[in-house]
Amino acid sequence: MTERREIEICRSEDWLSGAGVRPTRQRVALARLLVGDGHDRHVTAESLFAAASEAGEKVSLATVYNTLRAFCDAGLMQEVTVDGTRSYFDTNMAEHPHFFWETSGSLTDAPAEEMEIARLPEPPEGMEIASVDVVIRLRPKSN
Repeated sequence: MTERREIEICRSEDWLSGAGVRPTRQRVALARLLVGDGHDRHVTAESLFAAASEAGEKVSLATVYNTLRAFCDAGLMQEVTVDGTRSYFDTNMAEHPHFFWETSGSLTDAPAEEMEIARLPEPPEGMEIASVDVVIRLRPKSN
């Protein structure tokens, strides 16, 4: 095993154990693809499944979905819903806006320091605002 791979596995195991998630072989393999290099990711279940397959990992798409849900439930990731049919999973847990690139179907972080929300509506009686998700859709300018 290469030193880089060992570092990625260690980082992945630490990420999981830090949230109290049992580090099974499949969870560590998927965590390595998500955070092994120390960078945040935006993935769909399908893109993570494809990356796992390319890396030679034996996991089913159902396992990927279940693992992403477990990671979200443990507070390791957040789900970003772009429309009613597509969810992205983000390893950056800080509150921040996103750009959704309509032409490529990709999601990236938008600069939070450039965004300002001046006012929010009052929540209904007995409720509180848990978070605010901002997805800014981008497409090429039409001429």
